[in-house]
Amino acid sequence: MRSPAYLAIPLAFAAPLGGCISFAPNPPEALLTLNAANPVGAGQEADSANAKTITVLVPATPAAIATNRVAVQTGATSLAYVKGGYWSEAPARLFARLLADTVTARTGRVVLSNAQSFADPGARLSGELRNFTVDSARGEAIVTYDATLMRDGAKTFDKRRFEARAPLGGGVTPGSAASALNRAANDVAVQVADWVGR
Repeated sequence: MRSPAYLAIPLAFAAPLGGCISFAPNPPEALLTLNAANPVGAGQEADSANAKTITVLVPATPAAIATNRVAVQTGATSLAYVKGGYWSEAPARLFARLLADTVTARTGRVVLSNAQSFADPGARLSGELRNFTVDSARGEAIVTYDATLMRDGAKTFDKRRFEARAPLGGGVTPGSAASALNRAANDVAVQVADWVGR
């Protein structure tokens, strides 16, 4: 059995290290998100017996934007990420939620989850979020969404590309990038909602 004196030496060295070693990354100062310009009002009710339904699926994305970091296009074939800029969750999920709110507000349709759609299929909106980046050379945010819509009772698909750009209004910072991307995403969401229709 080792004596207490031998055990005390390693513990004496370990104690001061405990306060200066961290194996977790430093958390960001703030997390970024998207807000719908056409939000659904609190207490607003919707009944699928009296309104058309639609299922809005989370879009697929390229690997470059399948992250919670803010992507910046620095050249024709190169990307970087905004220092200190982190989304609260993956952009595809943020965009799908914004899209669902906008479709509800502008069309009156009841937006269902994927699980709920088995009971009431209605229309089905899916697609790919091709671009959700900042173009540093042009000083603007770009959102490109390739939408695929199966309309109510149809057995065929409609496809259409939607795109919007919004100026940064200054240098590339987490705040300016998020604000511009939010405006561009809302622009795309309005276009999609009007295409889906009532």
